[in-house]
Amino acid sequence: MRYAAVVLLVAVVGKASVQVPASWLDQPLSSWNKAGAAVPAAPAPTEPLKAVISRCRLTPPGGNAARAVSAAGWIPFPYFGKPLAQGDVEIVGGMTGADGMCRPSGYNVFVFVGGRYAGTLSPAPMTSRLDGASGDVRLALPQVVVEFARYTEKDPLCCPSLRSTVSFRIDRTKTGVLVVPIDKRRSVDVPR
Repeated sequence: MRYAAVVLLVAVVGKASVQVPASWLDQPLSSWNKAGAAVPAAPAPTEPLKAVISRCRLTPPGGNAARAVSAAGWIPFPYFGKPLAQGDVEIVGGMTGADGMCRPSGYNVFVFVGGRYAGTLSPAPMTSRLDGASGDVRLALPQVVVEFARYTEKDPLCCPSLRSTVSFRIDRTKTGVLVVPIDKRRSVDVPR
């Protein structure tokens, strides 16, 4: 009897520890950004930021947006290695770490409008090659369109079988600028 109880307890605890929390992409859209807010503080890094910059040979971008991201404790980086700007809208990545191939971990994507912080494109930090990691970002002003990787239990890390595309609207209000999620769609990736 005691053995059966231990086996049952291990089975229940084992299952509970393996469950992955639901992604914000599986919930109804709601805005997490607030007009006039400051760039959110970075989560605690697992490796000193200077070590990540050195190991990955990063050259953080210049400019006011990158300085604001850096001042909040993130390592600013040009998203997908290139400046992303159109009109007075600028998008900058910020990370707190990198994997062995220098893909960002503990990262987010920050939107600035007219030099003012407008919000992030995810409510929580992301990690490359994990569910909910951002991919392509397109500026189609007054909207920003972002693809997010969606992994199933069977997907290899290289190849998520699903994607969610979220459209954001840029609001310009008296209290400040704000990026707001307005639409979400899911698609299946075609095998390559």
